[in-house]
Amino acid sequence: MSHATRELGRAAEAAAARYLAARGWRILARNARRRTGEIDLLAADPQGVLVFVEVRARRACGPDSGRQRAAASVDGRKRHRLIRAAKALLARHPELAGLPARFDVVAIEADASGRLGAIEHLIGAFDLG
Repeated sequence: MSHATRELGRAAEAAAARYLAARGWRILARNARRRTGEIDLLAADPQGVLVFVEVRARRACGPDSGRQRAAASVDGRKRHRLIRAAKALLARHPELAGLPARFDVVAIEADASGRLGAIEHLIGAFDLG
């Protein structure tokens, strides 16, 4: 992963955390790493639902570039990895295991220079399973 890609990812995660916090969410953890994967943001929404947030950022791409939009980049393989990481995190923190939980995706498109644009928040993008 290139330095520019890492920087874009860090900026997108920070922007997603600010976006959610401004809407009354509590950010409980950032970059919660398990052997099975990483949860970008762990948050509680205003209704007390535990939300595993996957943050996706993509540089702008033209209609003929063949690159997918940020939200569409969470494929089945990535979902499976995220679910395994979430279950491992819940096993380590049984106090969270009884809470209702879901996965959201916060997708941010960036322009060619890496400047972040609009945020798309997909609530309940997929289930814990």
